[in-house]
Amino acid sequence: MAGKAGKREIRGVLLDIDGVLYVGGQAVEGGREAVAWLRDNGIPFRCVSNTTSRSRRSIAEKLRGYGYEIDAGLVFNPPLAAVRHLAGKRTFLLTKEGVREDFEAAGIPLAEDDAEAVVVGDAGDGFSYAAMNRAFRMVLDGAAIVALEKDRYWMGDDGLMLSAGPFVAALEYATGQTATVVGKPSAAFFSLALADMGVPPEEALMVGDDIRTDIGGAQGAGMRTALVMTGKFRKDIFDAAPYQPDHLLGSVADLPAVIEATYI
Repeated sequence: MAGKAGKREIRGVLLDIDGVLYVGGQAVEGGREAVAWLRDNGIPFRCVSNTTSRSRRSIAEKLRGYGYEIDAGLVFNPPLAAVRHLAGKRTFLLTKEGVREDFEAAGIPLAEDDAEAVVVGDAGDGFSYAAMNRAFRMVLDGAAIVALEKDRYWMGDDGLMLSAGPFVAALEYATGQTATVVGKPSAAFFSLALADMGVPPEEALMVGDDIRTDIGGAQGAGMRTALVMTGKFRKDIFDAAPYQPDHLLGSVADLPAVIEATYI
């Protein structure tokens, strides 16, 4: 795809999922057409999500249920990065059951005690006192804290929901240890998806709904960015943010027009 004079071309796109491709239990209007446009124009894309309650396979199945032609190989989630980081360490999962599939498939030894790493994701109601205290004791005994993500909140079907970040912060505060974040905004996480496409960060565009993890993280990784005003977007947070996106979109449906106008 040839770029306009003086403009770097876009050779790959990373798409956040929840809040970008679907919101509140339904596909974003025009989202399926935007994804089809990328495919029709030969622009590779990957879906990068901080969702830590589902496996890659389950995420892809949900997207297909919304009418998106996306298979598991196009989905990059934090467990994928965590598996690489853990390198076979004995691991305690403080997550929902659905995400265990990605760890088990990679051969990560899972344990309920004496773990070398405590992996924290969205555990929902699983964030009980007993579970948090078990994780706390393992960290005191030497286990590392690995955060699949450290988002503060996300947009659920019925409103904003606490994400894993507050619980990661609680473990850090109680133990005095600092978690390693393997999902967004980690540059290493973005690099996984970019490497899979064979696209350098300066020729890639990140599309997300979170000004901190999507926009700030992608800019820190050297990418250009587009923030959508769907999902968890809040104008007060946008106005106060220390970084701004290259593009502000009403929704992902506006993506083809922006790419055509700016980069083709």
